[in-house]
Amino acid sequence: MSGMLITTKGRYALRLMIYIARADGEKVPLHQVARDEGLSLKYLEQLAHSMVKAQLLRSIRGYAGGYVLARPAQSILAGDVLRASQGSTAPVACAGLNEGCPREKTCSTVSFWSGLDQVIEHYVDSVTLAELAREDVGALSLPTCSPGRSSVRS
Repeated sequence: MSGMLITTKGRYALRLMIYIARADGEKVPLHQVARDEGLSLKYLEQLAHSMVKAQLLRSIRGYAGGYVLARPAQSILAGDVLRASQGSTAPVACAGLNEGCPREKTCSTVSFWSGLDQVIEHYVDSVTLAELAREDVGALSLPTCSPGRSSVRS
């Protein structure tokens, strides 16, 4: 499990998937993504492999080959991409979140980390690749918190 909220792999995988989603069904060669996004081709190859393995991308071999989405962008969640690329969206490397931890019953922070993990999971699973690929990215709505709490502090 990663100890970071979103790793470089996760961020770059989202950029890769958004780029391919914006191609609207056209085959996208990775060297084009590398050039346009300023990312390493070798790194993109690793990420694309993870996305194919997770059935989020389809690889088309040959001279005019490239990558296309394996299913419509509306059905691919940001959480799908993040989990396929980095394995977890957990905010910390806390064993109490996903597997049994010997300190779980006495740990003073496990419920806090668990709650934060649930908020993150809810948000990344509420945003589709289609929404991220829209040109007007400022239109994404921020997650809401439980009643009586504000997602923005003054």
